[in-house]
Amino acid sequence: MFDLDEIAVAAERLRGVTLETPVLPLNSDRWQGLPDADVCAKLELFQQAGSFKGRGVYLGISGLSEDQRNAGVVAASGGNHALAVSWAARAAGIKAQITMPKATDPERIRLCRAMGAEITLHDDMAAAFAEMERIADEGAALMHPFEARHMILGAAVCGAEFVAQSPDLDTLVVPVGGGGLIAGMALAFSLLRPEGQVIGVEPVGADSTTQSLANGGPVVLDRVATIADSLGSPKSLPMSFGLAQAHVDRMVLISDDAMRAGMRDYADVLRIIAEPACAASLAAIKGPLRDDLRGRRVGIIACGSNIGIKRYQDLLA
Repeated sequence: MFDLDEIAVAAERLRGVTLETPVLPLNSDRWQGLPDADVCAKLELFQQAGSFKGRGVYLGISGLSEDQRNAGVVAASGGNHALAVSWAARAAGIKAQITMPKATDPERIRLCRAMGAEITLHDDMAAAFAEMERIADEGAALMHPFEARHMILGAAVCGAEFVAQSPDLDTLVVPVGGGGLIAGMALAFSLLRPEGQVIGVEPVGADSTTQSLANGGPVVLDRVATIADSLGSPKSLPMSFGLAQAHVDRMVLISDDAMRAGMRDYADVLRIIAEPACAASLAAIKGPLRDDLRGRRVGIIACGSNIGIKRYQDLLA
């Protein structure tokens, strides 16, 4: 489905638009409880629009036809995808409509509006998706948060960039929501480091990919219960699931409290305000993966930091 040439073309399209985010070694006395391994973190929270999503969304918008650009784009999201669509649409000079649940973090709503997006608020995510589909039926280009070739390619560019920055990596630990990030990163890693391993991390209350891989096909959760709204997708979908099935070696589950501890670590050591999803990989290597990673060269992803200070404080209270 994908190859290194296509990833390289995508990377060239993003050159000068998205950022080559830094990689930071975590092996110092300031960090407590890390595995006995060489660990580094790719700080994708410094990406345009505050998360990895900016890469794939920009690829999608830059590939629209002239008619699609004139009609604008629409997305349903209460999180990083909404911000990425708002940013990429502004960069491309086109209209963006974002449908959001009323419970969305007010800071995310404010930031999307500040970037020029038109925001409508709805009772819940199901209602937001219904409005998104109505707007798409009227002609706007629908920007899916993960189940799209451009989203997977954006994540693959991030993975290839990580390998170029840290060529000795033999293990990637990646947070999983809908599955687009791990699908793309695992794809790139398997092509560039076929002897390496990729491990996915999900919250206990939002384990759709874990269940899908165990089931042998995409499943839909009856309920999602986690503080990590960026990892709260209720289902896996065929393209991202197929790549995960082909290239992900293992999944692990972490608790909300483990993510809270990771958020505190990022604040205490790096003075970074990390959203729960951003702390998921760190929580996993300090928890269920700690003994298994002994002696390995491990890369984790700090995937985003779009969280208002009030919600951040409430989560850690």
